[in-house]
Amino acid sequence: MSRLKLFLPLFIFMALALLFWHGLSLNPQEMPSALLNKPVPAFSLSKVTDSSQIVHKEDLPREPHLLNVWATWCIACRVEHPYLNALAERGVPIVGINLKDDDKAALAWLERFHNPYRYSLADREGRLSLDLGVFGAPETFLVDAEGTIRCKHVGIVDDKVWQTKLQPLYDKLTTQGWEEFAGDLSDSLLSRCH
Repeated sequence: MSRLKLFLPLFIFMALALLFWHGLSLNPQEMPSALLNKPVPAFSLSKVTDSSQIVHKEDLPREPHLLNVWATWCIACRVEHPYLNALAERGVPIVGINLKDDDKAALAWLERFHNPYRYSLADREGRLSLDLGVFGAPETFLVDAEGTIRCKHVGIVDDKVWQTKLQPLYDKLTTQGWEEFAGDLSDSLLSRCH
């Protein structure tokens, strides 16, 4: 029995090493969203630009739009931000969710790097992000005109992600209702939205 105790740390190390190795093979962008095809959770948050203005779920745009989770402390958000500006210039409506950030830092960020958002919600405690199943920033949700989440992307939105994953769905949602749209979707298009 005492010999077995000598090898116990080795067995524990081997088990942890196997779990770590398996974890490295997972793609974080393939994490399924429990809220796919469900409404955006209810919320009541102030705007980053004016803490006296409170926004509720009912105030979200009544058209297909992106919900983008971002933060000034997020390096990947800095990489993504110019592309969000380009999308906003093309007329894509984007609502920001500023995750666990300081309002002054967020305002300075938007002034320095330009503001692609119709408005940005101050999710200071991270409750809305938690309700959305956010693992970290950036994460982006495609929401239809009725306020239902139709697609989730974990990571940076760039031209490739936009053209291959989000834009085909956004374009269809913009020109068709969800019922008509869902009937036209191929399984491969749906499989891209987790």
